Amino acid sequence: MRSSSPLPRMSRRGRVTIAVLVGVFALFTLLGWGVRAWTDWLWFDEVNYTEVFTGVLLTRLLLFLVIGLVMALVIGGNLWLAYRLRPRLRPHSVEQATLERYRMALTPRLGTWIAIIAVIVGLFAGLSAQGRWSQWLLFRNGGDFGVKDPEFGVDVGFYVFQLPFYRYLLGVGFTAVVLSVIGALAMHYIFGGVRLQGVGDRMTNAARAHLSTLVAIFVALKAIAYVLDRRAMLLEYNEGAKLYGAGYADVNALLPAKEILAYISIVVAVAIIIFSNAWMRNLVWPGISLALLGVSAVAIGGIYPWAVQTFEVKPSAKEKEAPYIERGIQATRTAFDLGDTKTTAYAANNLTPPANLATDTSVVPNIRLLDPQLVSETYTQLQQVRGFYDFGPKLDIDRYGVNGKTSDYVVGVREINYGELTDQQNTWINRHTVYTHGYGLVAAPANQVCSGQPFFVSGFLGDKAGQGCASQTEQIPADQPRIYYGERMGEDDYAIVGQTDPNKKAEFDRPVGEGGGEFYTYTGAGGVEIGSFTRRLLYAIKEQESNFLLSGAVNDGSKLLYVRNPRDRVEKVAPFLTIDGDPYPAVVDGRVQWIIDGYTTSASYPYAQRVNLREETTDELTGRGTFQLARENVNYIRNSVKATVDAYDGTVRLYEFDENDPVLKAWNKAFGGDLVLPKKDIPVELAEHFRYPADLFKVQRNLLTKFHVTNPGDFYSAQDFWQVPNVPDAPDSGQKQPPYYLFTQFPGQEGPRFQLTSAVTPNKRENLAALISGSYVDGEPRLEVLELPDQTRISGPVQVHQQMTNNGDIRQQLNLLAASGQAQVLYGNLLSLPFGNGMLYVEPVYVKSNNQDAFPQLQRVLVSYGDGSSFVALANSLSDGIKQLVEQGKRAAENAPPPPTGDDPPVTPPTGPDTPPVTGELAAAADRVQTAIAEVRAAQTSGDFERYGRALKALDDAMKAFEAAQAQTTPTAGTPAATPTPSGTPTPGGSSPPPSPNGSAPSGG
Repeated sequence: MRSSSPLPRMSRRGRVTIAVLVGVFALFTLLGWGVRAWTDWLWFDEVNYTEVFTGVLLTRLLLFLVIGLVMALVIGGNLWLAYRLRPRLRPHSVEQATLERYRMALTPRLGTWIAIIAVIVGLFAGLSAQGRWSQWLLFRNGGDFGVKDPEFGVDVGFYVFQLPFYRYLLGVGFTAVVLSVIGALAMHYIFGGVRLQGVGDRMTNAARAHLSTLVAIFVALKAIAYVLDRRAMLLEYNEGAKLYGAGYADVNALLPAKEILAYISIVVAVAIIIFSNAWMRNLVWPGISLALLGVSAVAIGGIYPWAVQTFEVKPSAKEKEAPYIERGIQATRTAFDLGDTKTTAYAANNLTPPANLATDTSVVPNIRLLDPQLVSETYTQLQQVRGFYDFGPKLDIDRYGVNGKTSDYVVGVREINYGELTDQQNTWINRHTVYTHGYGLVAAPANQVCSGQPFFVSGFLGDKAGQGCASQTEQIPADQPRIYYGERMGEDDYAIVGQTDPNKKAEFDRPVGEGGGEFYTYTGAGGVEIGSFTRRLLYAIKEQESNFLLSGAVNDGSKLLYVRNPRDRVEKVAPFLTIDGDPYPAVVDGRVQWIIDGYTTSASYPYAQRVNLREETTDELTGRGTFQLARENVNYIRNSVKATVDAYDGTVRLYEFDENDPVLKAWNKAFGGDLVLPKKDIPVELAEHFRYPADLFKVQRNLLTKFHVTNPGDFYSAQDFWQVPNVPDAPDSGQKQPPYYLFTQFPGQEGPRFQLTSAVTPNKRENLAALISGSYVDGEPRLEVLELPDQTRISGPVQVHQQMTNNGDIRQQLNLLAASGQAQVLYGNLLSLPFGNGMLYVEPVYVKSNNQDAFPQLQRVLVSYGDGSSFVALANSLSDGIKQLVEQGKRAAENAPPPPTGDDPPVTPPTGPDTPPVTGELAAAADRVQTAIAEVRAAQTSGDFERYGRALKALDDAMKAFEAAQAQTTPTAGTPAATPTPSGTPTPGGSSPPPSPNGSAPSGG
């Protein structure tokens, strides 16, 4: 007999309509997915990295099927089991009568309904699982780090490779059990196994056994969670120590608590099964067991650790947390490759420009004057050639050996900017088949200018040849100067190249003469062949563009170039890498190559500080020539890969740079073992252009502002922390000063190096604390810190800029440069250079007219030596500025008081048989007085009354400090205390010295 259903049946037409709609939706969905997959395969085949495509795709499918199938079977099985365990007879009640119509509706197609629910749950579970492909590949291919965590003695590889996937599987288990409980409870209720009304038990024995077993499994999974949580505590933030990793209360209270709770959970799981089914067969004792577990979790896992933290740790946190702070310091320095940082003390106590500043051959000649951000407009105006060419908002710094001399160069490539095409030029044919590439790498030495402009030594000049300061000789020649792949290429900027007829040259190549141009046909190996009708149809669907089928520009010899941005290209080839935000071009073996740094990262290194890459790498240049990184939280990073992209044919190569990185080894193993070329295969000429990556340096620099302190007690007090200063010429912007590349020599270095440098200041102060630099020595990365004394008088970048630009004479000259508002005064990189046991500051000054086509020109150079205010000059050139500083230093030396002689030394107390020698703090105070006198004389020479007032105040403070230091000594009874006497202190106009701020006048000698 046919079962009846209270629900109306759908008509045949309705069923057909729904089937058609579902079919169309599935067709378009599958078609879109199929087109994307096919075109991706063709692209990966072009770049010879099909193992990445197949590896990722198969892993996604595997996880989707396995997790989705397991979840569907668990949910579907429990629903079916709940139906099978339904009672045959149900007592009569209003509740059961109400449920009867639902039973009648479900029963005829119950298998279908269960299958639909299981498939839906499995689909969502599979979709979630396929996004975990990276965790699975690391889980399967990861090895050991060779470093054990300090608490459990487990290799770090467990935390990086295994723990994340274990926690994911545990989450899947919890989800499956919870959904099973909900589904089974609903099924038991509908079919009478669980009742809310009527006489007798509210739950049948079968339903009780089923549900209690599921609850017991949930509690057992909770026991596993407690075990994994013990390990995961080494990754969590410790509020007491203000670091990541387990602290005192965690180790001594929470870790034991979680172990106890794990055992309690196992006991409770067993008790639930026994009390519910084998013994008492009711839910009272299982409920009591669950309640006890909850109470234990609160008391043992919450209240007890809180009490230890509040009453034992907080009153003496510095001592209690010291061992765990030390763990955090060591782990962070290891995880971020800070362990081998070389720290050198630099006194910086020379405040007078030394004479050898004018004759130096290692630092001064290499000082960079061109700012890659400001001169981008200059390159565009002088080297643009046509309006659709562009160099981008920021150029790059690299070094080349030209005419036997190595120095840093400002380089850029002349790319197509499709946004600058005119309306007439911006047709589909022109955009994708005519204007396909840029032309030439343009370079200029960073330490040379000619009439305020760069001195171009490389790059095709077109019809601008000979204009300005352009050299007629290409000294950095590129055999293939055409740029088909570049940073200005967007996602939709594909190019169709290639012709079957060699005489047909459709691509605009370069301008010739006035308004003319040469044309070219692409002959490179890059691009996907689209000569067949099938390929044209495929890409017509992908790009939603019918011209692939209709246009005569697409022929049998055509190739399609897409994914043309070098950074996007490497990201697609190596999706497991985090890509640096500042790719840069270099001429290697006659070809223009884009060099991109790739990082391997992890967020599971125990006890290491966790940072957000976007926050740590954002500064003034982010979004203005450098790409912004994703919001990725990491506590381990290595510059493991140097990638190259050929600017002509798009060839991508991945070179291993860190041979000891376990994460890269795991990824290489996951994709067949030969995805990344070994380090020994890096061409020598390419390695000569490697530079310390900017984003990695920013992360390391920011961490060193705290983690240069290795003593736990000092770290906890945070008294010696540093900070990165704001942009010197815009300190109120809140943007951090970007690090800058220099080819220079720092103290302790054997010769000039190409290094990335940044100044740091004490926390919440603006004087200089240290210089941090990153460079390569014999091909290996090296971080160095040049640390100044804690109480240094040397000004930091923000102070120096303000002091230089607020100088009376300099301010007047800067106002003249601005031409009463007709021009803008722009400041380049403020360079902080250690020299002669002091600090030399150099800041180029550009002027840009308000005219529409104007570009910045270098007009002056600001230079300063010492503390930032004593010796300052604004000169027409760097050499003139250096000469002025040396002359100021000579005048200061000539006007300085004579060295102490006889029985009346000017700055030190008299010595004798009953007077202790002048050493330690007393000698330092005497030196400070001598320095203050020299500053007073220098201020008098400059004629700056404001500076003179500051100098007198500094002299008065120095004399007080000397008197205080002298008072701490214990001279022989009867010996009068000596007071330093500044000899011959000058005053403006030759008059006697004015009173010092405390009302007393410094005495004359």
